[in-house]
Amino acid sequence: MKLIICKNYDEMSAAAANIVAEAMKADPACVLGLATGSTPVGMYKKLIEMNKAGEIDFSGVTTVNLDEYYPISPENDQSYRYFMNENLFDHVNIDKTRTFVPDGQAADPAAACEAYEEIVAKVGPAAVQVLGIGQNGHIGFNEPDTALEVKTHVTGLTESTIKANARFFASEADVPTKALTMGIGTILGAKKIIILANGTAKHAAIAKMLEGKLDTSCPASMLNLHADVTVICDEAAYNG
Repeated sequence: MKLIICKNYDEMSAAAANIVAEAMKADPACVLGLATGSTPVGMYKKLIEMNKAGEIDFSGVTTVNLDEYYPISPENDQSYRYFMNENLFDHVNIDKTRTFVPDGQAADPAAACEAYEEIVAKVGPAAVQVLGIGQNGHIGFNEPDTALEVKTHVTGLTESTIKANARFFASEADVPTKALTMGIGTILGAKKIIILANGTAKHAAIAKMLEGKLDTSCPASMLNLHADVTVICDEAAYNG
């Protein structure tokens, strides 16, 4: 793993945006694997600025998102489809028909996961997969467990994840208890992975991942199996 330690969140966001921009310049028709949550918002703002300045072009880009709550409507302001529109897609010259997010309102969620796995395979491997990391070491919604799923699947959310996400909802009771998420194998299919972390709350998870051991109690540790992973964190996340 390559490690980039930044002074603060803004510097971290810029470093991540630069890596994504480089991939887009190298291949204007590339696939980007995208993440939601508060951590990548700064990176998206930087990419929007670069697009408006004419430095990068989203017109040929395809995107695949890691996950989505279940059940939830894409019009719900807490859905990850809504998040991506608000924080990136509505502000750049991207073709939204080539932006993919798991179907959070599918009648058959298991079938929706199979269909999403097929989409990811069809569009081809992501040039860059962006990841955040949960306080418990989750990536996507792959939560700590005795065994981890390989492909896109329906998963229950742990109590700690529900509590962490409750700040985005009217109350903790409104947080969906399930999600559709890429599996570990799907994530590892990307050509390059960048994982972002900021703040002291992420220190333990980052430290566990950087130990270099595979441990299902820290799903992010599975990234040690990948040949091209860059960890981008601020000093608080690295030093604790």
